[in-house]
Amino acid sequence: MPFETLLIAEHGDTARRTTVITLNRPRQLNALDDQLMDELGTALRACDADDGIGCIVITGGEKVFAAGADVAALAPHDFAKAYGQDLITRNWETVRGIRKPVIAAVAGFALGGGCELAMMCDFIIAAENARFGQPEIRLGIVPGAGGTQRLPRAVGKSKAMDLVLTSRTMDALEAERAGLVARIVPVERLMDEALEAAAAICALGGLSVIAAKECVNRAFESGLSDGVMFERRLFQSLFGTADQIEGMAAFLEKRKPAFGPR
Repeated sequence: MPFETLLIAEHGDTARRTTVITLNRPRQLNALDDQLMDELGTALRACDADDGIGCIVITGGEKVFAAGADVAALAPHDFAKAYGQDLITRNWETVRGIRKPVIAAVAGFALGGGCELAMMCDFIIAAENARFGQPEIRLGIVPGAGGTQRLPRAVGKSKAMDLVLTSRTMDALEAERAGLVARIVPVERLMDEALEAAAAICALGGLSVIAAKECVNRAFESGLSDGVMFERRLFQSLFGTADQIEGMAAFLEKRKPAFGPR
């Protein structure tokens, strides 16, 4: 499917492949407008429905992942229009509903909506030049796509308050120390690292990957007792799958498992 604001590429030749979605509004520093977010949602849903896709990588340019929401598109709104049109939320939450793993490969600036989009992904691999921040307060507003909710969960209340209230940015090293970023790599290694991580995921059983993602996400959405029970039930349910039969047989036979499509 052709897109005007995205570039789509597939990688890998195993049972499941990786789709790389590149944000492509370079003149606007990949500012996230309605068209881009609608197209991103369409692309993500198509990947989720394709049994041949095992993992998704979202990335931008070498100097900018995404500089935020498109301020020129937001500025004319008044409250009635923003509320009536469900501004931002209407087409920004698709990432949360994707069942397959989504990796953010971030180089350069991920600010405002760009930072929020990265945080919606399952984990972030950052280039050494990456910078993260929620500077919306400079515009007389607050983050509107989960920034004030996901950032404290990732880095703690104090650092989140610092970033949101002062509008300062943090570099990749600070972001990794704080827990926002999973890995830091040289800029030239960013996509190789992301694709290697995605390939490792694609080589695993599709159902167990989906279940693992759901379990980790549940940790942030429920109490410990409920979360442990949810995990236990999914653990038990996987004993009814071909993934479990193949995975354990391969372990006992000291060979590499050959997982098929889910």
